[in-house]
Amino acid sequence: MYDLKLLPRRSTFNHSKYFLLLFSGLLLLHISSLIEVMAQGDLRIFPKRVVFEGSKRYQELNLANTGKDTARYFISLVENRMSEDGAVKKITQPDSGQRFASKFIRLFPRNVIIPPHESQVVKIQLTKTNQLISGEYRSHLHFRAEPDKKPLGDKDSTMDTTSVSISLVPIFGITIPVIIRVGESNTKVHLSNLLFEMVNDTTPTLKIVFNRSGNMSAYGNIYVDYISQEGDVTRVGDVQGVAVYTPNLIRHSSIVLKKPAGISYHTGKLHVMYTAQPEDNEAIIAEAELRLR
Repeated sequence: MYDLKLLPRRSTFNHSKYFLLLFSGLLLLHISSLIEVMAQGDLRIFPKRVVFEGSKRYQELNLANTGKDTARYFISLVENRMSEDGAVKKITQPDSGQRFASKFIRLFPRNVIIPPHESQVVKIQLTKTNQLISGEYRSHLHFRAEPDKKPLGDKDSTMDTTSVSISLVPIFGITIPVIIRVGESNTKVHLSNLLFEMVNDTTPTLKIVFNRSGNMSAYGNIYVDYISQEGDVTRVGDVQGVAVYTPNLIRHSSIVLKKPAGISYHTGKLHVMYTAQPEDNEAIIAEAELRLR
């Protein structure tokens, strides 16, 4: 992802330069993660997920460049697996019970150049619908930024030939799911293994296990309410966009809770709700309670 380049130096081994190189490599790992986060902040995508169901055959994505420079983005379809802890990893072959959506999706354009503070529409079309059978298909749209290239003829300034040079070329990507659903969903979710912990004696944390069954993925928001012994309700947790993708049957999740004044996590109880999105009237998918002590 990044170039780490040693300029010509004397053949005599220099301990100070060796340790400088080692330190620079460690520093580079830290800087690269910061650059990726900062760069991703320059691209805004709406909506954050694409779902084809019913008679829907065409959708649009709006890409907005909120940065100060013109940027080029390449768009491709990739395949991902979700682990039980929610981490996403690229794969080439589907897991048992998983179907890819990529061969049924057409994109246009596949690369865009967006000036600062402007936007671009990407069109997504569903194809080969006669080959779809009942169930869910999922792939992911990957948006990759092209690294900023130096103009031809632009030369580096003269440098000390015995020094270490680090060239940082940031390349980053943002990924959102594209899902095709055929037929009726019979998916259900059950919340279990609720566990409250005070991490490091300072951070209230709630652990939850999502148990999914049925033919399609689950997606929704988590809300956690603290209910005092007197019945007063206070919202202490709110996590948007939590998915349990097929073929996964469970997902482990940890939620850091707020610490409002006057609330003791040694009494009362926690009420957890997993709800659908606002467009689905935030219907409750699953809920559970944990009595504190």
